[in-house]
Amino acid sequence: MASERQQPLADYEVLLCVTGGIACYKSADLASKLVQAGAGVSVAMTEAAARFVAPLTFQTLTGRQVYSSLWQSTERFEAAHLSPTERADVLLIAPATADIIGKIAGGIADELVCCLVLSSTGQCPIMLAPAMNERMWQAPATQANIERLKSWGAHVVGPASGRLACGAEGVGRMAEPAEILKAVTDLLLRKPPKKRQS
Repeated sequence: MASERQQPLADYEVLLCVTGGIACYKSADLASKLVQAGAGVSVAMTEAAARFVAPLTFQTLTGRQVYSSLWQSTERFEAAHLSPTERADVLLIAPATADIIGKIAGGIADELVCCLVLSSTGQCPIMLAPAMNERMWQAPATQANIERLKSWGAHVVGPASGRLACGAEGVGRMAEPAEILKAVTDLLLRKPPKKRQS
């Protein structure tokens, strides 16, 4: 019982997709918190995300290879844009930039994270933690894209209000890792983890 409280996500798999925003530094803390909660965490990064935080950071925190390209060779010679979603109980995008939100809403699949989202259909739920400047968040296109994704069943946590990277105050901060962890936990504990293949 105590173990379940300490590691409520034991046996669950989280596919954490990290996109290119300054909030990437919070994603490293989030990955650590997910692992501490017992989840198996695989990380996929956009090229832009790797300009903020090195893939080695996530590899060290999760103990797993980081997916960073559609063209990347994997240890199991698996399809990098398909197999991670087959194992995942949830696909979490944190931070979810205006760019990635727009691409997903438009069905664009021009890089790894977009392909993973498209291949998650029927495999696992999607959760987004938006992070961007307030003007970008309030833009009609972004709001329409978010509503479209919600109508398709995507879960959204945040964004929060506060000081933004540009120095302005407003809505657009990525939710704190503890808040995202709680949202992921609440979502995952509604159903048992996928049966793992031996």
